[in-house]
Amino acid sequence: MKPETLKSAVRDRYAGFVTKNQSCCGPSASCCAPGDASLDVGYDPKDLAAVPEGANLGLGCGNPVALAGLKPGETVLDLGSGAGFDAFLAAQRVGPEGRVIGVDMTPEMIERATSLARKHGYGNVEFRRGDIEALPVDDASVDVILSNCVVNLAPDKAKVFREAFRVLKPGGRLQVSDLVLARPLPEALLQDLDVYAACISGAMLKDDYLAAIRAAGFQGVTVASERRFGLAELSPELMELAKQRYPGMSPEELEQLAGSVLSVQVEATKAATAVDRACCAPGCCG
Repeated sequence: MKPETLKSAVRDRYAGFVTKNQSCCGPSASCCAPGDASLDVGYDPKDLAAVPEGANLGLGCGNPVALAGLKPGETVLDLGSGAGFDAFLAAQRVGPEGRVIGVDMTPEMIERATSLARKHGYGNVEFRRGDIEALPVDDASVDVILSNCVVNLAPDKAKVFREAFRVLKPGGRLQVSDLVLARPLPEALLQDLDVYAACISGAMLKDDYLAAIRAAGFQGVTVASERRFGLAELSPELMELAKQRYPGMSPEELEQLAGSVLSVQVEATKAATAVDRACCAPGCCG
């Protein structure tokens, strides 16, 4: 399928979360989870209470903010920022002297996030409409990049990581929560736009995903946590969709399908420049 066909399917689905209050049909603790499942993927009840109502659409598969070690004054970029949930949490951690930029390709998401930021006085947050494969962000301008169950939706994931590397400052950090695969999916699922937009069929094999991050130039690529799904964690909506689309699929095949999906938290860094490394030679840094 052509990249724009995939992106159009994703935009339509995610616009529906805002305009029609649609539910998603993925694993119960994945990017297609109901809002209260945020607690299952690493958020604290205080996190849910701390953001404006309407920002948490329950579309994450982890909590990258919790692992990013954000510091006051840092500039943070949120890839696929949606309605602003992680961006608003990050804004509270970097403080008024810091800055958060959210990038999303769905106009309805940008509109809601911007409206919430304005209504609730988040002066250190801005949301930009754009493609994470071609970020509307200057070179070497951000300290930390966050992303939560979004890279799997991009047709060219290698390009996403190259763009992330471009906009990070030397010494900057990448903290990504995403879905990856333990084994290839059946061909029929790879051709299903609904399954793609539900964060499943667009996911890369885990080893290929990590290799793409390293190939972009990142160092210290580490899987901080990993979770495998099972049949019990598939939502009723996805189960019903699977039965309708693939009536010949046995319970055993469904179980294998569910077990192919992994939720991972990956961290990496962009190396400091040669000048920075020289500055920290023995006897230089005190």
